[in-house]
Amino acid sequence: MSSLAFLVTELQSLSSESRRKHPEIREAAEKSLAILRSSPEQATASLASDSAQSDDLLRPVFMGCATKNAKVVAISLGSLQRLIALKAVPQSAVALIVSTMNDAMSQGVDIQLRILQTLVSLITNFPSIHGELLGEALLLCFKLQDSRIAVVSSTAAATLRQLVMFIFEKMVQEDRLDSDDSMELSQARLPDGTTRALGPCAKDAFSVFEDLCLLANSEKPHSLKLDYLHKTFALELIESVLTNYHELFRKHSELLMLLQHHLCPLILKSLSDRHVFPLTLRCTRVVFLILKQFSSGLETEAEVFLMLLIRMISEETDGANADYSGSRPIWTRVLAMEIMRGVCSDAELVRNIWDRYDARHSGSNVFSSLIVALKRLVTEKPALLGVSTQMMGVGTSYAGDAATASGSNYGLDVGGVAGMVATAASATVSGVVGIIGSGGGLSVQNSAMKLQCIDQLDKADSPPIPEAYVYLLGVQCIVSLCEGFASFTGPLYTSIMVQRPRAAGEPVIRAPASLDVFTLPQEDPSTHHLITVRSMVENGWPALLAAISFIISTNLSDELFIDVLSSYQALTNVAGMLALSTPRDALFNSLSKFAIPSRVVSSLESYIEPPTPRTASSFTDNLGLTAPIQAPGLSERNLACLKVLVTSALFLAGSLGESWYGILEALQNADYVLNVKGLQASTSRRMSTVMTPGRSMSGTVSGEQGKVARHPLLMDIDSESVLAAVQRLFDASKNLEDSAFQDFVTALCKLSSEMVEMQSNGGTLMESEDSLSPATLSPHRRRLSGIHLPRTLRQGDFGVERLGSVAMLNIHRLIYRAPEVAWNTTTNHLLWVMGLSSAPQSIRAQAARVLDEILIIVPRNLSSTGDLQAKVQRRVLDVLFKQIVPTSDVPATSTNIELRRMGLETLHQILQASGHTFVVGWGSIFEMLGSICKPAAPSRSHSGDSVSTLSLPETSRPKSLSLGYGYVNDRGYTALVKIAFQSLKLVCDSVSVLSAEDLRLCIKTLGQFGRQADTNIALTAAESLLWSVSDSIQAKRKDAEMEPEYSALWMCLLLEVLGLCTDSRHEVRDGAIQTLFRAMQLYGATLTLDTWDDCIWKVTFPLLDAISIETRRSASDPGVPLTPGLAGQSPDYAWDESKSLALQSIGSIISEFLVGKIMHLDSFSKAWSVFVTHIHDTVSLDRRNLSPPALLCLGKVVRALSGAGASLQVKVSESWECVWKACSDMGSMVLQGGKSQFSSTTRLHRAFTQESLVALVDVIRNTRSISLSQTGEEWTLERLSRMMEILKGVLTYPHSPDYRPDVDGLTPVQVAVLDAIADINLKASGVPSLIVRDLSEFITLPFLAAFYVPIMSPGSPATPTATSSQKQVTYIGLSKRVMPLIVELYMRFKDDLEIYEDGTLEALFSAYSISIKLKYECPAPSKFGKDLPLWKTATTSFLRIVTDSVRRMVTFGDRVSDTRVEGIWRQIIEVFRGGILADCTVIEALSLEDQEAEENFDLSLISSLEIDLVPHLGDPRVPDYLITQLAKVLHQGSQLYKSSPDPSRPGSPSTDTAKASDDSRDSHDFEKVNADIGTTAPGILVPRERFSFWCFDLLFLICSDVTSDQESSRKRLAALCMPTMLDRCKTTLVSYVADEALRGNMPFPRVREDELLYVLRKLLELRLWPGTLWAALSESPSKFSSSQPPVDDTLSPSALIADVVRRSSVAHLFYCYSVLCEIASIPRKAPSAWVITNTLASKTDQEKRSIPVQPHIGTVEKGDAVEVDARTLARDALKVIGKEMGAM
Repeated sequence: MSSLAFLVTELQSLSSESRRKHPEIREAAEKSLAILRSSPEQATASLASDSAQSDDLLRPVFMGCATKNAKVVAISLGSLQRLIALKAVPQSAVALIVSTMNDAMSQGVDIQLRILQTLVSLITNFPSIHGELLGEALLLCFKLQDSRIAVVSSTAAATLRQLVMFIFEKMVQEDRLDSDDSMELSQARLPDGTTRALGPCAKDAFSVFEDLCLLANSEKPHSLKLDYLHKTFALELIESVLTNYHELFRKHSELLMLLQHHLCPLILKSLSDRHVFPLTLRCTRVVFLILKQFSSGLETEAEVFLMLLIRMISEETDGANADYSGSRPIWTRVLAMEIMRGVCSDAELVRNIWDRYDARHSGSNVFSSLIVALKRLVTEKPALLGVSTQMMGVGTSYAGDAATASGSNYGLDVGGVAGMVATAASATVSGVVGIIGSGGGLSVQNSAMKLQCIDQLDKADSPPIPEAYVYLLGVQCIVSLCEGFASFTGPLYTSIMVQRPRAAGEPVIRAPASLDVFTLPQEDPSTHHLITVRSMVENGWPALLAAISFIISTNLSDELFIDVLSSYQALTNVAGMLALSTPRDALFNSLSKFAIPSRVVSSLESYIEPPTPRTASSFTDNLGLTAPIQAPGLSERNLACLKVLVTSALFLAGSLGESWYGILEALQNADYVLNVKGLQASTSRRMSTVMTPGRSMSGTVSGEQGKVARHPLLMDIDSESVLAAVQRLFDASKNLEDSAFQDFVTALCKLSSEMVEMQSNGGTLMESEDSLSPATLSPHRRRLSGIHLPRTLRQGDFGVERLGSVAMLNIHRLIYRAPEVAWNTTTNHLLWVMGLSSAPQSIRAQAARVLDEILIIVPRNLSSTGDLQAKVQRRVLDVLFKQIVPTSDVPATSTNIELRRMGLETLHQILQASGHTFVVGWGSIFEMLGSICKPAAPSRSHSGDSVSTLSLPETSRPKSLSLGYGYVNDRGYTALVKIAFQSLKLVCDSVSVLSAEDLRLCIKTLGQFGRQADTNIALTAAESLLWSVSDSIQAKRKDAEMEPEYSALWMCLLLEVLGLCTDSRHEVRDGAIQTLFRAMQLYGATLTLDTWDDCIWKVTFPLLDAISIETRRSASDPGVPLTPGLAGQSPDYAWDESKSLALQSIGSIISEFLVGKIMHLDSFSKAWSVFVTHIHDTVSLDRRNLSPPALLCLGKVVRALSGAGASLQVKVSESWECVWKACSDMGSMVLQGGKSQFSSTTRLHRAFTQESLVALVDVIRNTRSISLSQTGEEWTLERLSRMMEILKGVLTYPHSPDYRPDVDGLTPVQVAVLDAIADINLKASGVPSLIVRDLSEFITLPFLAAFYVPIMSPGSPATPTATSSQKQVTYIGLSKRVMPLIVELYMRFKDDLEIYEDGTLEALFSAYSISIKLKYECPAPSKFGKDLPLWKTATTSFLRIVTDSVRRMVTFGDRVSDTRVEGIWRQIIEVFRGGILADCTVIEALSLEDQEAEENFDLSLISSLEIDLVPHLGDPRVPDYLITQLAKVLHQGSQLYKSSPDPSRPGSPSTDTAKASDDSRDSHDFEKVNADIGTTAPGILVPRERFSFWCFDLLFLICSDVTSDQESSRKRLAALCMPTMLDRCKTTLVSYVADEALRGNMPFPRVREDELLYVLRKLLELRLWPGTLWAALSESPSKFSSSQPPVDDTLSPSALIADVVRRSSVAHLFYCYSVLCEIASIPRKAPSAWVITNTLASKTDQEKRSIPVQPHIGTVEKGDAVEVDARTLARDALKVIGKEMGAM
């Protein structure tokens, strides 16, 4: 009852406070108090129900809240809060309560805080508040949260957070009770447009969260009636919900959908816009929650966020500014890195990221991008992180080094630093310089923030961030990733590979191999995770290695150094455990460089003990460098790296493979530093100082390190402990399996090879083509290894000795194991040492002796049974082969020759004594003998050998032939050849006993001796090759059973001849080519199809391949173009001659045997394709002097297809299709060459010659002819279009060096192209249009494509210049030939609708228009003849076509579309515009007779317009604007003069009267001429006065009623042209009146007077079609041209008269009435002239119209001569007006 008592007290206070100003409230309060006092329990119960008493009890509260009295409102809200706490408010009153509080919200702070308290109590005590009512309650909080009063805003924010949490908590409770069937479900609309039934609490939570997302994105909410909410507050609410209820979201898909459709786009947009710290901070926190909690359900969104964060991390690396680059502040990068630190620390999340994105190869490579971004981050500011002097060793400074800033003598050279940061892509040269001078560093104490940036929610701006903090975060991310890999992989590897159950008798695994995860049970989840880790390491190791290798070299604290070194070890072990050899090797290599710096090794070698201690006055003291001098050695950190290296190598010993080399090299250097030089330096008692922990620390090590316990990696790192660990690694080799031991021995041989090379004279490692030696390292690799030892260091090779001892310990492996285990490696290394020309002779001799002993001892242990004898013989011969046959890079020194001579003598003795016992190895014997032969260099390539080795069966042998030696005649090689040839004679004496395969090798060897410079040997070998062996083969071919095999040998013989066809001596080459094809031609008829197949594939095409290599090599080299005059001096041109000969011969052979033999081959289609490809490649890749023979060869073969029978028609069809495809490709080259510009050095020998283009056109014609004869049908339109495209490209090709004059006649190319076009059958649909269109383009070539041929001198760049002596390609002759041809084609196909409908006619007219427009600017039509000018030819042709085409369009009617009709008429009018308005000023220089002739020719245009076009131009389908355009053209053409500036008025502009009818004006907007403005300027006459009057005549004629023919059309034409005609006339009259007032008695120029009299006469004679002017002035002249609406009687008298006048046939006189009056009233003498009266003027209108249509313009008028003057004519016109008005 205490709450009830408080309620009574509140009501009493309310009653007391409202007593005076609000008596009604006091009454209600008193009544409520009375009810409560009478029965308190009953009153409380009635309040909770909807009863009449409840209204009375609540009325004072609501009334008090409605007042504006703050105190009353506060008391009322207190009472309401008491009621809610008592749960004594009915549910029906909740809405009123919310509304009441909303009304009271504008009161003071206390009221607002009381409202917030009441809202919390209301919603928590009434859980049934849902939907709109809940939204209204929340709306109050949102409004108060937006208050400017801090206490109100913060309280409202807390209230909102509490209420939102309560809403979601209710949803959790509802989920627990969702089995209750009585729950009312309502439909909620999901973001994807679907609906779902949700419970009331679920829908509330859904709606609130959706509205929060929408408000955060500045969108209108769906439920809340709120217009705006601060994004930061909305994001805080969202973060709170996701933090506390992420399980709820994962359970409900509709909530996940909100995240996907609303929240994620919002966050992405916010992070992409301009960054504000509070907003971005909260967005990143939400992103982290999404990544941690919802990445599985929102894969795509998580991918986008991850990539965005990665981009935020990466942006800084792109800028040069150290503090800011791009559009993002630095703190955004820190926020992203803090999130990434959390992500990288979660190893499972990282694996899931790989699985979801990188592993699928369909989205973003998130993990890979993250690794790269981290690498770039940590390496972007080397100067800031500094450099660790310990990592460079100790005691390595010398005079050339710069001392560190701390004063220590640990020098740093640029090379060493560059080596350290070589893997860091961002460490540029300037960055390295920054490192050297840097004093920075990285540690957790100095670089971290006390409170990470992402947790500073109270900050409005970003806090101060240490510059190195972001790099510390990057290091921590990388360390976390590596530790995550190792912590997961290590235990699984141990349980699978080491602790697995063993079978009985299985030995203990001492050196386990790597783990093949793909052999494990795939259904096991751990297997999947292992595969994931493997993929991640395999993909990300380059960036990880680059990052940690850079980090470890920087100035790190001990704590961070141990972390990074542990990461090194972890990543190395993981890569080794998971069989990732490449990253493992790279990590080992990097560790080696840090464990034993190369600078230490090189400095130690040059280190000299100081004879006496330094004095105080020493030079270094003067410089301030007082640190004691130490012997070069390893620092603590170097030894720690070495310890990790040895530990990892021991752990992974069973799987290191080729990685042993790098490890052994590092251990050799470590042994040298710690053992060998350590003994030398021990006398100075400084070595122990280097090896004592803590004594060699760099100056940057802090004193704190001595106070804390040292990490295990920094313990036991003295020299003795490290050397003991190294020894244990060597002792473990005996426990290795055979494969692992093989790798160990191979690595040891490589190391020995490296050391031997270091002691060699040449100083450069001679790399071999084969695997004789494992030493294939580059000099750069050696330099980085740190081995720089003098030649006097050792008397023998340590590696060879150690190899021998290892071999003795494992001698059983040499004999009883496979040779790959130890035999091959050992013998190959000895052979390499023996063959190393730069090695000391004694070492080579030692290696040879050792090898000889091995070759002697091993066969003694052989037995003659089993397969062992053959295998050992093969091994011995193989090793002997390698001794006798040198690699191509072995120089011909006396030592090498002696070694080979010894081997050959040994071989000769073996053949003499035991040759008959050999069961294997003849191939090796022949190859050893052939290796002595040194062929002449054919032409800087291996092409000479590429052909001749086609028949070599054993392709596994290394190449023994070396091209480029030339003919060797020195004494040493002569002796070798003679010895070898004696052995070959032994073999050839018994050639009959050789098998077919051995005989093949014999042929090969004899061919090699046939190429020697020794004439006797060459002739003997050739004779043996051509006679003895050939006779033997021919004799054995007679046996039918052996014929196939020996036919193949005959082919082998041909191949040897083919080998000579590519000899470097062109005489030999050309003779061999002739001999080869002559033999094929002689025996071709008897050859089987299989043999022919071999001849094609093994002889013909390889020959072309080999020669093409040479011709294209020189063709691709820039330089002086070749000319035929250089044939005797240029080997390149000689190769071209050889290929030309080969092409001619091949063309003859194929054309002769094509139908009878070659087309019957199964491989014919492929062979034909290859043949055509060769021709195509010759044209495209070789010099252009080879294109004509190639294309002629192809044309000859194509013509041979015509002899094929019916059974071969399918192959014929395939053949010409293939040729057409090649022609199309070559046409593309021509087209491309026409568009591109060749360089000056390649133009002449890469450009197509005219001869080549003619040959190409000939091939196309032949191909089409074959197709037509075979199918009887013309090519398709598409193919013909392609053919025409190629022909156009050929015709317009601009780079040929051999053009011919083409003005008076056609060039061969033009003739060929026109002939090819003439052959086309034009019957198919679309073909005539295609041909006419393309020929129309040919007409335009003189104007659009003519060019000067550049004059170039070989070897010097040229700039094309037009000179009198320079050739010019004009296309004039072609244009003259094509213009009438098109007329013929049109006349032939003028009845085809297609040429009108597809735009062909438009293209034709457009082509003619160019020359007509240019007119006198056209190029000269001929050089030596008197041909018509191009524009006259074009005009004549155009008029022939246009005259007929207009009539044809009328005939076709609607079958020609309106669009085409408009386009055709537009082009027609455009041509007439060009002809009428062309610039003719040039004719003023001609004689009067010539000028008259030119004008008379142009009269044809006007006559054609008058007779042929005007009757049809008024057709309804012709648009109005085209007719108006023609009128304007005539208007402009009728101008007789151009106005000039008036000297009396300097400001008057010079205007052309032609501009009076600007095209921009509408057709019936008459010109307004100002009569008050005149001029006395005389004007400038136009060149052709008669032509201008003819245009004026035509303009009058169009507007006059002269004939009844085509009446409706003419009426429309007249109506549309009338405004232009009247403008022209009135301009003349008004100008005269204005000028006459100024001029006074000054006479007008003659042309002005003639023009005035002409206009007055024409106006007087002109009779219009009735209603023409009315139609012209109407809105639609075309509509009313034929008939006008009746006169409107309702018009006013003046308007009625005007309407009637416009319908008159003399309406034009009414239009000019005012100016006629002024002319008639001029007092001064008017202009006058004698004229011929027109007899037609005296006839009636009916008589005029009955006269047939005939030309009027330009004809001589007949009649009487009378004198007329302007005043009289004007008065006559006024009389006509008066008569028309009814005057008597």
